[in-house]
Amino acid sequence: KIWCTVALGLLLPFSYAHTDFFTSIGHMTDLINTEKDLVVSLKDYIKAEESKLEQIKKWAEKLDQLTDTATKDPEGFLGHPVNAFKLMKRLNTEWGELENLVLKDMSDGFISNMTIQRQFFPNDEDQTGAAKALLRLQDTYNLDTDTLSRGNLPGVKHKSFLTAEDCFELGKIAYTEADYYHTELWMEQALKQLDEGEVSSADKVYILDYLSYAVYQQGDLGKAMMLTKRLLELDPEHQRANGNMKYFEYIMAKEKEANKSSTDSEDQMEKEPEVKKKDYLPERRKYEMLCRGEGLKMTPRRQKRLFCRYYDGNRNPRYILGPVKQEDEWDKPRIVRFLEIISDEEIETVKELAKPRLSRATVHDPETGKLTTAHYRVSKSSWVPFYKAKWDTKILLLCSLGILPYGNTESSTNYGVGGQYEPHFDFGRKDEPDAFKELGTGNRIATWLFYMSDVSAGGATVFPEVGASVWPKKGTAVFWYNLFPSGEGDYSTRHAACPVLVGNKWVSNKWLHERGQEFRRPCSLSELE
Repeated sequence: KIWCTVALGLLLPFSYAHTDFFTSIGHMTDLINTEKDLVVSLKDYIKAEESKLEQIKKWAEKLDQLTDTATKDPEGFLGHPVNAFKLMKRLNTEWGELENLVLKDMSDGFISNMTIQRQFFPNDEDQTGAAKALLRLQDTYNLDTDTLSRGNLPGVKHKSFLTAEDCFELGKIAYTEADYYHTELWMEQALKQLDEGEVSSADKVYILDYLSYAVYQQGDLGKAMMLTKRLLELDPEHQRANGNMKYFEYIMAKEKEANKSSTDSEDQMEKEPEVKKKDYLPERRKYEMLCRGEGLKMTPRRQKRLFCRYYDGNRNPRYILGPVKQEDEWDKPRIVRFLEIISDEEIETVKELAKPRLSRATVHDPETGKLTTAHYRVSKSSWVPFYKAKWDTKILLLCSLGILPYGNTESSTNYGVGGQYEPHFDFGRKDEPDAFKELGTGNRIATWLFYMSDVSAGGATVFPEVGASVWPKKGTAVFWYNLFPSGEGDYSTRHAACPVLVGNKWVSNKWLHERGQEFRRPCSLSELE
């Protein structure tokens, strides 16, 4: 009876199939509701099992007392005809009923719910994606493993921590990607937490096995031998560790011989691990510094040229009496921010409309000319036509550009765990002549970016070429030109969306194209003006 309603199954909080949960916090919120429903179902199952055991316990207590009395004087007990009848009844009928009760499976309802919900669970790709996001955040924001493991992040509302088993899992995922640098960091963190007395199912032997190999792969033979010795102290019969130790000793002996004849090999051996760890481009370093707020600071002379103002859209009648707040974020390229440009009500409506339509964000593949997913863009996007006309009018009036009824695409984007979009251009370069050919509207002349949420930490829009950082602020929008009036691309507008460290980032993009702007933004005589 308890399970007559539960067995019908839980209502699914979403109707879409699995689609890269880790790329959108918005979609991951549905998983929280799913897990809550499963916990309720599990507690109902526990109650049913407890009720079943309580019935069995009462039966056992009753018969324990009865058999104690009967075994003291069996003949006298059975001399009473009622006792004789009840004995026959119990053994013939009631014990059979008890057997059926014991065999009754109370888990059917819970298992049924699990089966229904499982098809909407995250998969291995999601777990790996979320793990890689933590490693990406660690690198971008210079977080040490202990800080990340203890959950000491800025702006957190719900503090959480990683167990030794969690750290071990992160290390294993890095290992499968041949990322021995992060393998070492997280295996050492797991080992540290176990050495501090944390109770865990993680095994030091397994951790040391991964750790010693990761260290060896990075060229630190001495440390690899030390870790292998520690492993063998815990498990002297470990076959792979014994084999590795013999190999390490052999390599060490060869190196000692080589060192006697030449120091060149020693110098090479010392430099090799450092080269592997510094496989970064200058742009990458600038990008990460900007994400951390460590970018180039604008000189006081340039800062004096930045202003805030009430803007009327170049004397547009709609905004003369009700101008909007505008402030300069950067001078070259000129980036401006409009404040209080969209209301909370508008934002919530757009998010509700966008959420069911969210799908993995794509990038343009210059080789194939097709859209494809990429590891450097972790987010989901959707098209929300309901607000298109309303927002198009607002953008048209404020940036003094024309918007065609077609081809000027816009999208709402929600970033996932460590969500980011690495440095890219919004406009098509000369080596991509067909980038927007299908639209028939020309290149992207400008970008308008609505911020639909505040972000507790991270998530800035940065411009590595010039050192600009623009931080998300709910209800605001930023605008910049991607092309010079001549139609040439402004390469200083190369920008990126920094990984979201803490929080949930929603934005909405509007790209304005060349067609229809000929008289609104006429071509100049210089290519770079």
